[in-house]
Amino acid sequence: MRTKDTQSGARWTSYHTHDMVYHMKTTLNIDETVMAQLKREAARQRRTMSELVETALRMLFRSSKKRGQLPPLPTFHSGGALVDVAGRDALYQAMEGR
Repeated sequence: MRTKDTQSGARWTSYHTHDMVYHMKTTLNIDETVMAQLKREAARQRRTMSELVETALRMLFRSSKKRGQLPPLPTFHSGGALVDVAGRDALYQAMEGR
């Protein structure tokens, strides 16, 4: 909150909310090998381990949304088979004109 006195003695009050971001602390049990990799990668990228974990989780959640149920494959009606593929002679005849 900021107040400002004017020449008339009136007070102007303004409320500013800038980039209010809420963070939550939590405890996770992470395998020591994974934790060592996380520490090395965080140092290499000059980022915090929290930033890397949060980024990885966001990517996981984004990709899981996309993974949902696949749409059905298209089907085509070609009018049926012209040749019985089990009949070798008929297949050769259709392919090579023998």
